Amino acid sequence: MSYQRPKGTNDILPGESEKWQFIEDTARSLFNNYQYQEIRTPLFEHYEVISRSVGDTTDIVSKEMYDFYDKGGRHITLRPEGTAPIVRAYVEHKLFGPEYSKPYKVFYIGPMFRYERPQKGRLRQFHQIGVEAFGSDNAATDVETMVMALAFFKQLGIQHLHLVINTLGDKATRENYRQALIDYFSAYENKLSEDSKRRLHENPLRILDSKDKADKKLVADAPSILDYLSEKAQAHFTQVTTMLDALEISYEIESTMVRGLDYYTHTIFEIMSDNPQLGAQSTLCAGGRYDQLVEELGGPDTPGFGFAIGIERLLLVLENEEVELPALHQLDAYVVNIGASTNTEALKVTQAIRDAGFSADRDVMGRKAKAQFKSADKQRAKFVFTLGEDELNAGMINVKSMASGEEKRIPLTTVYNDLTQIFDEMN
Repeated sequence: MSYQRPKGTNDILPGESEKWQFIEDTARSLFNNYQYQEIRTPLFEHYEVISRSVGDTTDIVSKEMYDFYDKGGRHITLRPEGTAPIVRAYVEHKLFGPEYSKPYKVFYIGPMFRYERPQKGRLRQFHQIGVEAFGSDNAATDVETMVMALAFFKQLGIQHLHLVINTLGDKATRENYRQALIDYFSAYENKLSEDSKRRLHENPLRILDSKDKADKKLVADAPSILDYLSEKAQAHFTQVTTMLDALEISYEIESTMVRGLDYYTHTIFEIMSDNPQLGAQSTLCAGGRYDQLVEELGGPDTPGFGFAIGIERLLLVLENEEVELPALHQLDAYVVNIGASTNTEALKVTQAIRDAGFSADRDVMGRKAKAQFKSADKQRAKFVFTLGEDELNAGMINVKSMASGEEKRIPLTTVYNDLTQIFDEMN
């Protein structure tokens, strides 16, 4: 029998994993500059945490969750997104307490799970980088967070992006708009897809997110939420656009954008790639404000704002835009050892180089000198140390700088006692 990875999953092999590390390290560094700290939540949650947060009528909950009953009869689901688990942790650990700074800002990196048809850039186990900020209802938080996401892509070297924004308003806005959508779509009920017919009276905003072609035609002429904003919602959205203008950030307003999750209020946004090869998978980053979610999961009234970035999709864009990521896996020294008697000393030399704070590798396969030099070259070693039986007997070792071609024969004791000076002299 041939064993293969489950459908919709990927093995991230050495050579590829370095790209992931670079993306993650870039995110950690940038987010720390904005005073976000890392949080790690379990890969699975109680079903109710997700269904209550994301919404029973969303595709995620109704069709895509990996949920099951565990041996204790608890209804469990693998996490399909990052915000709900973090809100649960925020409430459970009382991170809203006076001893914590406000806004309380965290970021996460890790796998999410959704049962859907695998396609390029969309897998059943996929990975996200995301941030959440709790406690601020200031429009500056919305704008600062969107700008941080744009800065992340800029640092990675991605050029062709555009920011799309909308508002879902407050509770009063949503109630007025909900009724307007019911009135509009009821006239076309017989033309709606089965899913949209079901959602018409449960949650008509979900129809705006339908992927059905016939639904999309009807959505194009649906009422705009921008015509139903309450005074408060309009004021918040005006502040957002004013601040984006002040920072000279270009954006477009898309009034039918709703996002696939029910917890959003006020500002929502997507950062999209203009790369034509991505097609429907052009959204790299999405998020927005969720001012009721903390309260929904048992916490105090706390506004929130966040986003998530899909790593697999991001890698596709980097590849398509031919962005060269720097190599993280660099080798400082390779130890070539010739003859069985040099085995132990080669081990000591290699460990001494590592103990001095450098990366080192050596041959352990008993290959001939030529093959070992080939390995050193292939691994792009900065220095090659050569230890044969003659050198061993003389207590010496040869060192070569691969950049300059300079070679030196030095005492083994220098390797053990003053290696840094050798590297400095030959660099």
